[in-house]
Amino acid sequence: MPPHDHTDASVIPLRPATSPGRPRISALDVLRGFALCEILLANIQLMATGAAAVAEQPMGDWDPWLGLPIFSLLFGIGFTLLLESAAGRAASPRLALLRRLGALLAIGLVHMLLWPGEVLTDYAVVGVVVLLPSSWLPRWVLAVLSGLLIPAALVFGGGGPLLIAGLFLLGSALVRYGVVDRLEGALRWPLLLGLGFAAGLAAALWAQASMRAVGATTYLPATSSLADLLFAGVWVCGMLVLLATPLRTVLRFVFAPLGRMALTNYLTATLLVLAAGPLLGLPIGQSLTTAYWTAAAILAAQWLMSTLWLRRFRQGPVEWLWRWATWARRPELKRAV
Repeated sequence: MPPHDHTDASVIPLRPATSPGRPRISALDVLRGFALCEILLANIQLMATGAAAVAEQPMGDWDPWLGLPIFSLLFGIGFTLLLESAAGRAASPRLALLRRLGALLAIGLVHMLLWPGEVLTDYAVVGVVVLLPSSWLPRWVLAVLSGLLIPAALVFGGGGPLLIAGLFLLGSALVRYGVVDRLEGALRWPLLLGLGFAAGLAAALWAQASMRAVGATTYLPATSSLADLLFAGVWVCGMLVLLATPLRTVLRFVFAPLGRMALTNYLTATLLVLAAGPLLGLPIGQSLTTAYWTAAAILAAQWLMSTLWLRRFRQGPVEWLWRWATWARRPELKRAV
């Protein structure tokens, strides 16, 4: 696929620059599936206890989060890819994407009744306020804004809607600059970028340890959040490097089915976690070992279900409903025989 040839003053072209049948980028499915696994592992105890604090931390003082920044980046990428190809599907592409965000907000509000820590509502609101209007902006503005919002989020709390907005815009900019079209088989630039992230991570962890040693805690939250973000960057680049090796077949086999049905799996994981404790008597909120084994069992079941489902159907059930809401017409679900 040729790189985008937008000038710096251009906005997303709402003309059929790409066909509606644009091939899936398998690297995005793999990253999405990996992030889904990490989110469940990170949140399963909080989900089981209704977002109450748990005593046992898996990595002591540094408990990195990977899923949220990766998912946020991927959401910005996916939204922009869909908007770029929407001209051939709808007379008002941005209106279709507004419906998509509205449907996501409705899903998130229902999900919030089960899991107060869910993030879909934040994604929908930030998408409407930041991501959709940004489609009228030139790509260089998106790059600059993401470069301002992400550091600001780290300084003022380390996360939340500000970080989501910055990562959304970064993902959109990566699409607009043609980087995403060159993900498949990329090796050199993910390797170099990953090494840069790793060096930054080492420096951040050293600074964090030094601040703790002298009792200087003023900048500790920001440094810790920076380490989390750099760690996520290392993982993303590492996965992209591995996808350029013979291991790509294994990675696609393991993570792509989960990633292609990420929304369905994200929602059903909550139901399964909430049911596992009372029905099976599992102390998920009290035992990290039990929590991780439960998460592994849920992910294995979801992988099997996703693999079997996608053999007969084009997308997951919740993804299908979401697509229906987006385009305001019922899409085909079953695969052609």
